Amino acid sequence: MPTVSARMPEEDEAELEAVADLLAEDKSTTIRKALREGLATLRERHAVERYQSGDVSVNEAARLAGLSIGEWLELAHERGLTTQLDETDLTFDAERAGEL
Repeated sequence: MPTVSARMPEEDEAELEAVADLLAEDKSTTIRKALREGLATLRERHAVERYQSGDVSVNEAARLAGLSIGEWLELAHERGLTTQLDETDLTFDAERAGEL
């Protein structure tokens, strides 16, 4: 497993220690979990922003978020997302979803 170094403010390190204690695990495990969850959140946020602005289709938004189309549609429904895509884009997405 590769090693990555990062600098962080003292208050973030104190929070890291507090969360590690709360979860009864070492700081390295907590950092790995936080990084994994944080990266997933960032991917989803980016996909939502691109989808809402009409820059990407359902298919592309799912790919950006690292989700299946079904998972993306569930996330979009939960967040009440609407699309700015035209009918051609939506037809293409529906056809692609039908192929899966």
